[in-house]
Amino acid sequence: MRIGSLDLSSNLFLSPLAGYTNLPFRLTVRELGGLGLATTDLVNARSLIEQREKAFKLIESSPEDRPLAVQLFGSVPEEMRDAAVILESRGINSIDINMGCPVRKVCRVGGGSAMMTELDKTASLVKGMVDAVKIPVTAKMRLGWDNENLTAPDLARALQDVGVAAVFVHGRTRAQGFSGTINLKGIRAVVEAVERIPVIGNGDVTTPESAAMMLRETGCAGVSIGRGAFYNPWIFQHTQHYLATGELLPEPGFAERVVVMKRHLSRMVEIFGEELGCRMFRKIAPWYSRRFGPANEFNRMAVRISTRAEMDQVLEHYVKWREQFLDSDGELIAKFRPTPMVATFMQAGDAQTFGIAVPKGPVDKW
Repeated sequence: MRIGSLDLSSNLFLSPLAGYTNLPFRLTVRELGGLGLATTDLVNARSLIEQREKAFKLIESSPEDRPLAVQLFGSVPEEMRDAAVILESRGINSIDINMGCPVRKVCRVGGGSAMMTELDKTASLVKGMVDAVKIPVTAKMRLGWDNENLTAPDLARALQDVGVAAVFVHGRTRAQGFSGTINLKGIRAVVEAVERIPVIGNGDVTTPESAAMMLRETGCAGVSIGRGAFYNPWIFQHTQHYLATGELLPEPGFAERVVVMKRHLSRMVEIFGEELGCRMFRKIAPWYSRRFGPANEFNRMAVRISTRAEMDQVLEHYVKWREQFLDSDGELIAKFRPTPMVATFMQAGDAQTFGIAVPKGPVDKW
């Protein structure tokens, strides 16, 4: 997989999820394997220029966190250009422009999905960024503002003409938010609208099979995964293997999930400090426990932790409590096993079954 001058080890991408895809999570997913490129939480261009501490915390990285893209949002051409230059000077590998965020506070200042409504203005802004840096500039968009304004194909073509290295397309409109169904035909229309740049499909990919179907049905060059990665951090490793061999790897067992969860928590503490890191992890732990089997007891206690030692105590208690649901071989009794994840796009490309809720985050609407 190649994005401009950037060579990637796979065609699988980690989508930004505000408040979740921070450095500890990116490192955790990278360690498991299969990820080609990760992208940070969206960052306000003006905040970078003003050197605000919060903005620099959002782009915090490490040598192991490569290759890395930073997702910028903003609507002032000079600010977006200057922010791009700052990121390049800090060793960032790629810059992604957010044109897909449906959040009201982003759109009302002309960023996010609002950028899809004024194609000429947006193309001019992007050209200023492309001309200012040597690293690849990409764009993340939705299909359009609503079903009556599916502007993504025209916008992708315009961005290709000003030098964008790739486009990422979420198969919903801004009006949909994260409700309704993914429109694979809409993503395919974007693929067919461009000639020289790769299109990366995004939206509701939660299994290796659904990633393969998105590639097959849309013709996109790669797949970007957001919520599916939080539900299953192994999805990149498993998908890469499935695409190469057609074989599904076995699901990680309970013990392996606990090890990875604890490693994730340790990174949160190392990067954010113990009190803040543990407080932030309260919303993350229940995502891991979705594959533990019965987990009410774990969740009840995990959402109160303030130290790593408290998490160890929670796990010690939970492991004993969980024994009542195990058979003589130490495996979950069949009726208590987690339901297999289902995310199968229909051949028509306009409907699917899907079962992952939108995580609660720092914004009012994802």
